[in-house]
Amino acid sequence: MTDPIAEVVSLLKPIPSISKLVTGGGRWLVERTELGSPFYCAVVEGCCRMTITGGEPMLLTAGDFVLVPEVFSFTMSSLEPPHRGALAQRLETSPGVFRLGDPDAPAEIKAMVGHCAFGSDDKALLVSLLPEVIHVRGEDRLTMLVRMINDETRHDRTAREMVLRRLLEVMLIEALRSTSGTAAPPGLLRGMADPQLAPTLRRIHEHPGRSITVEALAQDSAMSRSTFFERFRREVGVAPMEYATGWRMALAKQLLRSDVATAEIAQRVGYGSASAFSVAFSRHVGTSPGAYARSNPLG
Repeated sequence: MTDPIAEVVSLLKPIPSISKLVTGGGRWLVERTELGSPFYCAVVEGCCRMTITGGEPMLLTAGDFVLVPEVFSFTMSSLEPPHRGALAQRLETSPGVFRLGDPDAPAEIKAMVGHCAFGSDDKALLVSLLPEVIHVRGEDRLTMLVRMINDETRHDRTAREMVLRRLLEVMLIEALRSTSGTAAPPGLLRGMADPQLAPTLRRIHEHPGRSITVEALAQDSAMSRSTFFERFRREVGVAPMEYATGWRMALAKQLLRSDVATAEIAQRVGYGSASAFSVAFSRHVGTSPGAYARSNPLG
């Protein structure tokens, strides 16, 4: 059976970037702006505050894990931060190991933090299906995975890049597993937690080439058209056909980069002809399938 969450993570193509071990003592504050990249943190000891611009401050304590699939600006600080504008104290004590705050003060926080990137050029669509913030408490598996990423980053072992990519994929899936359910914000996780919508989402992912209409999806879900439409939009965050078209185009982009013939791609993603697919792709992406394939070769 197709697993939509696994497919989304696979298409995102996480790419390793930075992984650091951080300790802090006294008053300290770290501010990052205009990153536009995924950020994760696992607190090993102590506690700190994290505030993502536009959100409420989060208290992070030992055993906590935070993942932000697309963060642009945030701050992390001691529970009593220094005054804004104070000179930041940050010292790299060894490669990949940083000390924040007063170097002579007792360490009050120990955390592993990292950034990665998503290699997919359709990441905006895929990230929109995930929660804006994932905050998990007491999941040892997540801490273990971050520890393995940190260790792998700091050593030049054979096939390191491949291992890091796989570890990042597993970390993302484990984080999403830990936050699935009706309490999740609108998106794929919440849709998959709905017993009537989950089979529909799986069918969209498993059979993107079949004819898809709101009426057929509603019938599959044993709901009226209006009830299904409103429930899907409320739980998943987008209208059913918008989701189906977005997913089809994400798959089409992947196939175009793999040098598959346009006619075959059209059939695989549910269009009756290559010309119909080309019109829909150009409308959705802003360029023709041929131009996209030439600009985005595999590799």
